[in-house]
Amino acid sequence: MTTQSPPIVSLQAPKDVSIDVIEQELRDIWQSYNNNEDGMAATRATTFSFIVYEPDAVQELLTLLGYYTGPIDGIAGPRTHAAIKVAQKDLELEVTGLSSDEFVARLRAAWEAEKNAEDGANHRQYAADLDAIGVADAIAASNPCRIITLCPTAEADEGVKASVSAYCPVNKRSQNTLVCCEYVTLSGTAEALERIGGIISELTIPSLPKFLWWKASPDGEYGLFKRLASQCDTIIVDSSTFREPETELLQVGDLLATDVPLADLNWSRLAPWQELTAEAFDPPERRDAILEVDRITIDYEKGNPCQAFMFLGWMASRLQWRPVGYSHRSGDYAIHRISFLGQDQRLIEAELAGVPVADWGEIQGDLISIKLSSTNLQADCCTVICSGTTGCMRMEASGGAQSCRVEQVSHLEDQKTETLLGKQLQRWGQDVLYQESMKVTSAILKLSQPD
Repeated sequence: MTTQSPPIVSLQAPKDVSIDVIEQELRDIWQSYNNNEDGMAATRATTFSFIVYEPDAVQELLTLLGYYTGPIDGIAGPRTHAAIKVAQKDLELEVTGLSSDEFVARLRAAWEAEKNAEDGANHRQYAADLDAIGVADAIAASNPCRIITLCPTAEADEGVKASVSAYCPVNKRSQNTLVCCEYVTLSGTAEALERIGGIISELTIPSLPKFLWWKASPDGEYGLFKRLASQCDTIIVDSSTFREPETELLQVGDLLATDVPLADLNWSRLAPWQELTAEAFDPPERRDAILEVDRITIDYEKGNPCQAFMFLGWMASRLQWRPVGYSHRSGDYAIHRISFLGQDQRLIEAELAGVPVADWGEIQGDLISIKLSSTNLQADCCTVICSGTTGCMRMEASGGAQSCRVEQVSHLEDQKTETLLGKQLQRWGQDVLYQESMKVTSAILKLSQPD
């Protein structure tokens, strides 16, 4: 993903410092700049603190091994998928374009072998991207804040290394004053970062909102996650990047059940689909028809069913359907079948179909199409909603005696990660609709768990 960033003024390039002098180093940056003679003053941002926890080192390892040249931002976009495919082919693994624990282990082994082959020579090092290229930096360019980036590494545990820097987007200025962003980067093993959890909390700006972007599996038992989650106003995840979608989506549901203020960027991507679904039954002559719906088919890009499960959870929560049955079949199409009982004990059947696609878009698991229909052939409820990029062919080809209303979701630029993240940072706290929908989604996923 390419992120457009405004011009910036560098107050301080990344500077390695001791953990216990981070605040003093930041104060020194502002003092030294404001004492210059160019007539410009720099103001420290007072919007919010933004903690970013980077996931494991897939992009980092791909970069070190020469497969990937894009930004290290944790987002599995087209360039990352392409790099994974090439690496999988070289490592003689199944070429899927998707990461896995085995794939990461093989990358680490390949990197260790390359380092050893260099016999102590200076090998390539990954440096955190602090030049406003990554998504987090694009957010800071529009919302000057303090970004605290936590970078777990796969190296030996040698404690935590720290660096500080400051940049000022030129578009955030008032007369002769620049409004600037502070960066604190902490790198070390996950265990080392957990040991300094208290210090990380103290680095946030007092009395201002605190956001945590957790770009990894939302493990409620991980000590650092628990500490930061208890102190932040909102924890942000993106289920489109989950490696084990059903398991991790269920973890999200469990966290929400304990009132953790959690938001999922992938949930926000469902808004156009939800709006069109609601609009389809808004005309007076169709309002009662929604109660006749007892068949739902949802097609999604195979690989990550999170959007499909969350949309189904949203529908079921609005219509008060209770999940009672689940089955799954693997193959070219990944098929999930879920049964519900309605308020009148009527049986509702849903099918989620993971459709193999040659080239997925920027978001893995995007919805392709949705069909709502009824076994009551007299009901005027048949509705087909489909993506503007993939069309409605499969849904329309399924036929049926009912005539269907067809709607199309246009490709929207505001579904990109940086746009959704920017919007999320303007609000915090609980999203009741999301919580209610995820409660049903979790109930569905629990039916899939072995007894």
